Amino acid sequence: MTFTREELLKTPEYWFEQAQNELYRQVTEFMKKEGINQTQLAERLGVSKGYISQVMKGEFNYTLKKLIELSMAVGKVPRIEYKTIGEVITEDKHSPYIHYTGTNSK
Repeated sequence: MTFTREELLKTPEYWFEQAQNELYRQVTEFMKKEGINQTQLAERLGVSKGYISQVMKGEFNYTLKKLIELSMAVGKVPRIEYKTIGEVITEDKHSPYIHYTGTNSK
């Protein structure tokens, strides 16, 4: 199935992927800054290496509490901002990185 950009922005899967990607980026940045690997990060957090591996592969569907714990463990605090779908689509259309061509406006 092919989605327009607007349709994609309306899917929960898109926003879940965005959250996973940002968590991955934050954890990777932290590990690089600290000069540690996944095993060492797992030891610091008191979790298994397999758990960290799942998080890094995006194979983990975390609870909100676990997302907050992981974020804080790497010295970050997640912030959630609520906007209407219409606001997001409008901002997205004005992004210099996204080029809309022949989209359906709904």
